[in-house]
Amino acid sequence: MHACGHDGHTAILLGATELLLRGSSIPCSIRLIFQPAEEVGTGASAMIKAGALDDVQMIFGAHIDLNYPVGNVIAVDGPVNASADRFSIRLLGKGGHAARPHQTRDALIGGAQLVMALQTVVSRELDPGQSGVLTVGQFKAGQRHNIISGEAYLEGTIRTQEEVVREQMFSSLQRIAASIGELHNLEVQVEIHEGTPAVINLGEPARLARQAAEIVVGGDGLQKLPSANMSGEDFGFYLEKVAGCFVRLGARPQGEVFPAHSSRFHFDEKVLETGASFMAQVAKSAAKFLTS
Repeated sequence: MHACGHDGHTAILLGATELLLRGSSIPCSIRLIFQPAEEVGTGASAMIKAGALDDVQMIFGAHIDLNYPVGNVIAVDGPVNASADRFSIRLLGKGGHAARPHQTRDALIGGAQLVMALQTVVSRELDPGQSGVLTVGQFKAGQRHNIISGEAYLEGTIRTQEEVVREQMFSSLQRIAASIGELHNLEVQVEIHEGTPAVINLGEPARLARQAAEIVVGGDGLQKLPSANMSGEDFGFYLEKVAGCFVRLGARPQGEVFPAHSSRFHFDEKVLETGASFMAQVAKSAAKFLTS
């Protein structure tokens, strides 16, 4: 079982530990993973390297979700989080005075056109039934009002739920960047920094998670994802190694809701009880399944 991120997740796993210790004996060992650095996407890989998955047959994780009220558990088959990759593109031309543009190779113009051209990757190259996001989050070029920039820099992210779509978007990014460079006579440097893989729940662990959720919150509390979740989550690294399931626990507070990474973030603490009960129950259900 896995806990990551803020203290709420740690408290849930500690609560599950207490419930398991109070109960009857379990027919197999259970490993509790208190993982740091989930927000930057490096924690799971470090835990795997340290041996956290050695001899593990199945893994379950949970994350609180402010989109749902307390008492809801979202345990589904298939993709639940997207891969999250970062790209950077540098365009190199020749700067000069704004009064003599013919003596320059304007990297700012090339960069601006590239930002717009990249918007066609999702809208015109992906199957509409597939999920993908390509966002340019940073664009830097120029220093003064009367100087043509010889360099432009773009940085952004690519999010997908399928590996084939991920590779397609990498290829499209590189092709379009090279074409814009050719069009404006610019040198183009593209770097793709692969981040966390998609989180894809497998059938049997997902079934066990739903079974545990029904015991804890009842059938009415078991919910589905209404649409694709394109945020990243490093639990995907665990699922590349071991069968498992990642669920979301409703934690919407009363009043105004702030984003998860906001300095004003807060949640309904009743989720701690729900989460601890769920994690303890899914551990029992999985142990029974694995030893039956």
